[in-house]
Amino acid sequence: MSSSVHVKEAILITPSSQTPSPILPLSSLDSQLFLRFTIEYLLVYKPIPGLNKPGLVERIKSGLSQALVHYYPLAGRVRSRTDGSGLEVVCGSQGALFIEGVVLERTLSDEFDKAPRFGSQWRKFLSFYVADVLKGAPPVVVQLTWLADDGATLCVGFNHCLIDGIGSGMFLNSLAELASGKWGMMKTMPVWDRHLINPNRLIRARPNLHSHPEFTRVSDLCGFSSRFVQEDLVPTQIIFNKKKLNELNKFAVSTNWLTESSCTMFELLSAHVWRSWAKALNLPSNQILKMLFSIDIRNRVKPSLPSNYYGNAFVLGCAQTSVRDLIEKGLGYATELVKRAKERVDDEHVREVIESVSSNRVCPDSVGVLIVSQWSRLGLDRVDFGMGKPIHVAPVSTEKYCIFSPVPNQSDAVKVNLAVPASAVDQYMYLVRSPSTR
Repeated sequence: MSSSVHVKEAILITPSSQTPSPILPLSSLDSQLFLRFTIEYLLVYKPIPGLNKPGLVERIKSGLSQALVHYYPLAGRVRSRTDGSGLEVVCGSQGALFIEGVVLERTLSDEFDKAPRFGSQWRKFLSFYVADVLKGAPPVVVQLTWLADDGATLCVGFNHCLIDGIGSGMFLNSLAELASGKWGMMKTMPVWDRHLINPNRLIRARPNLHSHPEFTRVSDLCGFSSRFVQEDLVPTQIIFNKKKLNELNKFAVSTNWLTESSCTMFELLSAHVWRSWAKALNLPSNQILKMLFSIDIRNRVKPSLPSNYYGNAFVLGCAQTSVRDLIEKGLGYATELVKRAKERVDDEHVREVIESVSSNRVCPDSVGVLIVSQWSRLGLDRVDFGMGKPIHVAPVSTEKYCIFSPVPNQSDAVKVNLAVPASAVDQYMYLVRSPSTR
């Protein structure tokens, strides 16, 4: 039986001191259609004997209020510009939403040490669901939920139009530092400056969509899109520790496409998951598939962006091939595709993307696509607001993307979270666990 959450308090938290009240335009990258949703993190904390719960709640609320002084656009409201050219945020200290809840039926080990039974099982730990991020909802929602064993979950939702993964990790760690009292002030000051990546600042590039497969459409030869709507999606979760990753690397090198030190963990693991997923789905051999993933551009554009820029500073990398080649040519081939997709992203490539999304409003298609998002390097496993570091980090829902999340206390390990159609889930789990069998 699924447990329910009783909401004890829901309150808007405003900045602790006066902040500016402008209407700020968002960048071309912020305004992309496919970013109009909420990033949702689930952090789980073990019980702390003798913890002053009311005191901790007040410290989190105070920390959030202090953090919003420096991140004051996150206390505003996002809307479309009247001329339809993009998005803007109305800054008026409207506030972020804080929720305190309690659940009585479950303990930490019951709920979080394995994949959820269905994609929305953990939705209750973020009670305020935002269906449309442009309809006046708070851009930040923080929910602290107490569990039966006095452990807790901290769920945080961010309007993706305002902030990317790196920025959200920076915000959460700043909030935790303020709430825990480790620092009297924020160590890292955020940078807004959305104009830095607008077309009118960069030298205009003539978009060449043939060099941007992330925006091109492919034929649906097998009812791909309808399958993911009509069929139940089963959440899966598997941890790749250092030993498993080393074994995977050796297997990839044996295919003669790679040298032992020529790829990163992300390139290797994402390629392996992509191949396992594709083969398990039993797709036609001539179906074209894509793997999309975010590439941080802070140090890829010229001049580079400030490291503490918290807006959307990424473009989509795209590895593309047929089902036949992806499966038959092996893991080394797939890894090389991911590697080349990353290498294509330079300053000129980024300018082309910015011009394309600004002038043509291009958007990725969903046919044949697996989206992989890397959360394992965002610092989520370091967020300590007074209960120690989290013992689990996961997405609130596993229904959209493949998420690589960190494994607390195992810096070299990665947890792969992916929802797979029910008819393919057993085969996927077999393949992803046993790469050498193919």
